[in-house]
Formats: sequence, C-alpha cells, structure tokens
Amino acid sequence: MRRYFQKSFLCFLLAWLPLGAVAGGPVRDGQVEAELISAKDGLRPGSTALIGLRLLHDPSWHTYWKITATGYAPSIEWDLPEGFEAGEILWPMPKPYETLGFIEYVYEDEMVLPVEMRIPEGAQPGETVTFRAVASWLMCTDTKCVPGSAELMLTLPISADPGPARDEWRRLFTEAETLRPVEGEGVTLTAFTDESAAIYLLVERAEGTLPEDLYFFDAELLIKVELTQTPARPTERTALFRFERDPASTATGDRLQGVLGTTGSWREDLPRRALHVDVPLLPSPPERVVSLLAETDLASPPPAAGTGSIWMILLFAFIGGLILNLMPCVFPIIGIKIMGFVNQAGEDRRTVVLHGLVFTLGVLASFWVLAGLLIGLTIGGQELGWGFQLQQPGFNFILIVLLLLFGLNMSGVFEIGQSVVGVGSDLTGKSGYSGSFFSGILATVVATPCSAPILGTALGALMALPPAQQFLAFTAMALGLSGPYLFLSAFPRLVQMLPRPGAWMESFKQGMSFLIYGAVAYLIWVLAGQLVYTNGFAETALGVAFGGLLLVAAAAWIYGRWGAAYRAARVRRTGYALAVVTLLMGIYLGYPRPFASASEDAPMVVWQEWEPGKAEALAAEGRIVFVDFTARWCVTCQSNKAVVFASDEVRRQFRANEIVALRADWTNHDPRITNALREIGRAAIPVNLFYGPGVEEPLILPELLTPGIVLDRLQQVKRSS
Repeated sequence: MRRYFQKSFLCFLLAWLPLGAVAGGPVRDGQVEAELISAKDGLRPGSTALIGLRLLHDPSWHTYWKITATGYAPSIEWDLPEGFEAGEILWPMPKPYETLGFIEYVYEDEMVLPVEMRIPEGAQPGETVTFRAVASWLMCTDTKCVPGSAELMLTLPISADPGPARDEWRRLFTEAETLRPVEGEGVTLTAFTDESAAIYLLVERAEGTLPEDLYFFDAELLIKVELTQTPARPTERTALFRFERDPASTATGDRLQGVLGTTGSWREDLPRRALHVDVPLLPSPPERVVSLLAETDLASPPPAAGTGSIWMILLFAFIGGLILNLMPCVFPIIGIKIMGFVNQAGEDRRTVVLHGLVFTLGVLASFWVLAGLLIGLTIGGQELGWGFQLQQPGFNFILIVLLLLFGLNMSGVFEIGQSVVGVGSDLTGKSGYSGSFFSGILATVVATPCSAPILGTALGALMALPPAQQFLAFTAMALGLSGPYLFLSAFPRLVQMLPRPGAWMESFKQGMSFLIYGAVAYLIWVLAGQLVYTNGFAETALGVAFGGLLLVAAAAWIYGRWGAAYRAARVRRTGYALAVVTLLMGIYLGYPRPFASASEDAPMVVWQEWEPGKAEALAAEGRIVFVDFTARWCVTCQSNKAVVFASDEVRRQFRANEIVALRADWTNHDPRITNALREIGRAAIPVNLFYGPGVEEPLILPELLTPGIVLDRLQQVKRSS
C-alpha cells in the first residue's frame, strides 16, 4: 500500500513538470544508488535507443549477474508511454567473486545495465516522454545481503537528431558495450564430456592468436565455479578448458551456455572483452580432439583436495576418532584397560607405554583393514574420477539412507550389534603384548554399536577422496580413537581424573544424532538439485525419495521395537524379517530413477511459465496449448504428470503437433492463478486445459488423467481447429 501511494504521488508531481524538463535522478536504497540514464540526449522517432539502469555500489558491496546460485539478479519493471517497447537487459560480462567459500558472478563499483527501447514512428519531435520503472536488486557484502528497490523516472525529448548524452553516462554505456558478448569473431567452440563426467570447452581460432587470460562464465550453473581458470594452450590459436560438473546442478546439460571473457579483446578494431557461448554438449570428445586431449595435462582429473584441504580433512578425522571415545560403549573401558596395562607391567613405566603403543598398533591395523576394504570396493570408480560417486543421485540416496539409519540408532530408536559388546569386553582381558594388540583391534569392534554413525558418516565423506588420502584419513581417525589410551599409558595416574560414566553419556550420544540429521538434510538438498531429470519431474522424483526414506525409518523402528534382545526368539525373527522387507521396499521405492527416457521422436516436454492471456494469444496464432494448473503440495497434480508424460506417445504427439505446454505454479499464493481458476468455475487443482485455434472455450480435462484421456482430448481440439 505504501509503495502504491508513493507511486501515485510521483505521478502527480510529474504531471506538473514543464514540458522539456528532465525528471528523475539517482535514488539510493541501502548501499546501492540507482538511476535511469540514456546513451543519447534525446530519442529519434522509429529508432532504437539505449536506456540503462545505472547502479553505483558502495565499496565492498555487489549485485548479481543474470545467473546466480545464491542470490537474484537485478530486474526492471517498466511503465512506458503508449507505443514504446522495452527489450531484455543486455547483460554485461560480470566478475567472479568469492565469499565464504562460494563463488558468484557479480557487478561492483559503478556500471549500467542497458536495455534497447524501441521508439514508435509516431513520436513527434519537440515532445517529451517519461519512462518510469521500478528497479529491484539484491545487494550483498561478505557477511550479509539486503534486498533493494527504487522507483525511477527519466524524461527525454523527442528529436530528429539527438546528440550524445553527458560524458559520465556515455562512458558507462561505452564500458557496457565493451563487456557485451559478441558472436563468432572467427572462433570455433566445441564442448564435450568424458567418462569422468568432466566438461571440456575447446576454443579454436582460425587466424591470429587467442586473447590471454580467458575465463568462462557459466550461464547454466552446470560447472563447479573456480575463482581462477587455467586452460591448456597447446597452440597460440587453441585453448582447452576442463571443468568439474556441479553435483547440485539442476541444468539438463545438453548445451554449454555462457560468456567467454578476456582481459584483452576478441576484435582487433574495437575493444570487445566478452564472447557469447552457446554450443551443444557432446557426450564424448570428437575424433579430432582425442589426440589433443592425450597431449594435455587436463585428461586426468585434478586432485579431489588441495594441500590445505587435506590437512583439514585429517584434523576432522582425528577429532572424529576422539569423539568415538565418548560413546557409551567405549568410554567405560578406557580406565579399565589402562589399569590392566599397569597391573601387567607393575611399576615399570616403560612397559606400560609399550602396552599403549601395541594397543595403538592394534587400532591402526583395524582401521587400515577398513580402509583397504573401502578402497577395494571403490577402486572401480577410479576410472570415472574420484568424487564422481557424489555426482550420482543413486549414490547420494544410499548415503542418505545410511546416515538416517545411523541417526535413528543414536537417537535410541534401535541398537546395533549389542551381542558384540559382551564378546569384546571378555576378550579385552588377555595378557601380554599380544593381548594389548588384540585389545586394540577389539576396541574398534566393541565400539561398533555406538560408533557406527560416526564411522558411517566418515565412510560416506571419504568415498570422494583418492586412495592415498582415504588411507591417511583412516589413520588419523585411528590415532584419534587410540590417543587417550596412549596418553594415559604414559601418565596412568590421570585415569582417576576421568569423569564417571553415567546417564550423561546416553544424552551426549542422542544429542550427537542431530549432527547426523543435519548431514541428512544437506544431502537431501543436494539430491533435490540432482533429481531434475531431463523429463522435468523434479517434484515427483523428490516426493518418491521422501516416501522411500519414510519406509527406511519405519524399518528401523520395527527392528528396535520387535528385534530387541529381550523379545522371544519367534518375535525377534518376525521383527527381523519385517524390518528387512520394509527396508528393501524403502530403498527400492526411493532409489532415483528416470520416470521416462527421451528419444529423438519422443523428446521430453519443455514447460513454459504461464501468464494471463498467454494461452489465448498463442491459440490466436494457430498454436495448440496445454495448460497445467499445479502446485508442489498437490499430490494428484504430480501423479498426473508422472503418468501422462512418461508416455512416449503423449510426448510424440506433443512434438508432432508443436503443442505449447504452460505451467501455472500455484505452490505459493498467486492472485492471477486464483482469478484464472475462478473464471473457468474452479476453486481447486488439479486443472488441465487445452486451447486451440477455433476453440471458443478452453477444453477442461478430468481431474485424474491418463495418457489415453490426454490424447483423446487432443484429437478433439484438433478436430475443432
């Protein structure tokens, strides 16, 4: 309401301005100043003029490019005089910017976002016109982001021969033109993938040399963004980029789109720093590129972690091993074991320390065996590139299942391997160095019921590391687990200072479960980004995955309820069987799989956003239009889409008849959709409509759809057209 009165008041003031005056000026909101500016001091009838949104950022603040993973791009809502038409923003090339580990494409300092404005032929020289607009943006610094907006005006005269704008405006438009992507320029672009799912961009120039300092800005959020990019340069006319695919990307990945920037220029006659990129993403390298790949150092995947990050991984692995000692199954035996070392050695401190070292060696041996098993299980993935597993929805779903089970175990829903604890406790009483070594091995085994969640989390995280780093991480974890034993062996009197075991340990374990649930939530977020199949059933696929996880949780509850040791043998067997069946059903249901596969004659349906009047306008142009009023919370809507568009015949007919598919998403309240539903006599969804040329009223389909129903109604629309 406040904005409405502000806008009305501005319009009232504008009406009293004398003709020929220049209205408007800069408006500040927060850390950004906005203004409408023009490349010329007037507008020529029948021409195209450049009108721009000038943004002046305070130091250390920025706004975003048209594509962003964490923010949103600036936008302009125009209120134009009759006959004037505004085009899309001509986005200048941005800058890569890193904050808190994220890399984004941003604008800083002072710049302009140009828009081509078409001036009608009927505009009369001597008159003035006023452009009004509401500009919105997100302004951010390293630690915070604030939405911003401004209501702007610009009044310009109509002139048969407009001159240049003032110097500072002309400078901004010149800089924007320098950063505006150009086409071609004698450059051939080839994009392809390899077996590791890496993405390559080959840049070749027929004549001359390629500019230096090349950088690719990804317009599809398909690749993992790096602050710097260093392509291989086999020749002065060739550059070869290699990018890691972003596992959280929702892009279909059939094309590579973006901007290839340089600090130099793509043209010899004019400074042009940006080259437009829009090429097919080939499934394998072309024959002529194979030899070039073999000659470069980009053919093998880069290390999964740098020098700095591997030390961080080792630190967290060591801390994880220390935490294992606080689990209820492990902590009580620390003091008992140390006093056992002392009793065996008498007063000889050197012997006590040797027992601690041998015990540590036993722990190391058990973890090395575990590391060897992990490496053996995953060695087949090496040819795909380490870390490739985390790019697979199926792998992430199984990891989510494991972490969910571990979290439920820590919360007390069920217990893992209770019988192992008793066996381990008995065997820790062996004497001699062999007994200490064997006790070190058993320390890991005895810890299984409580440490499985932490070890399982580590297993999932370490799957993405190369073998050598996996081995080092498991060694660090083993040292963390055995560290207190070794330290107390050197200073056994400190055993008396250990806190007494008690109920606090169970509370600690259950509290730790929320860290596991946090990891589950994060991986579900990653999975949500990966479940946008080429068929577009993101909502349906994620909903099915949640259903599978619900069954997994139910299986854990059944096991804990009827598989406990105090139950009768017959009840336990029944509980085990029912838990296993439920668990397998959950994994089968939730495991990510395409609902349909595309083919050349039956491609996936591409949805466009619905807007009021759009379907009618397309039908008037002779097109058949299918409108789906849907929402994420509408289960029937998602079921209809999964059933109907999994049909090859439906997709084939949609392609053959060039049907435009419009999606009206009512997930959030939208009064436009509410009014549209009311006009056709509906107040609830699902609602699906067919529009067509010659069809006076849209054809309303039943609430429950099948491929046959959709195809029958399509034929009906075609007969009426």
